[in-house]
Amino acid sequence: MLAGMTDQAPESVDPEDRKILTLARSARARNSVPEGAAVRDETGRTYVAGTVALESLRLSALQTAVAMAVASGAESLEAAAVVSEAAELPAGDLAAVRDLGGAGTPVLLAGPDGTLRSTLDAG
Repeated sequence: MLAGMTDQAPESVDPEDRKILTLARSARARNSVPEGAAVRDETGRTYVAGTVALESLRLSALQTAVAMAVASGAESLEAAAVVSEAAELPAGDLAAVRDLGGAGTPVLLAGPDGTLRSTLDAG
């Protein structure tokens, strides 16, 4: 198990965290992309994104969601969520969350069916 990772039963997930997991799952399905992500800023606003895979620009869904939050004036993050087939998140994704939200920002990773696999600290 990675440092900072904890397993959580679905019923123990905070309702606001379940909301961003649902939004991330919807973005993935709606856009037919490998990943969907959502972040919640310090005011409770959410930013939802899918993977960006242009010839000249490649961003993970989480990097895109963090960029959207920054571009909209967010000063910090409360939480982030990713829905993906991947078993773990790349270091660059965690770094993007850490840059805006700090090392202790929780990052939820769920499978395509929305089942929470793990919760990581961005640090």
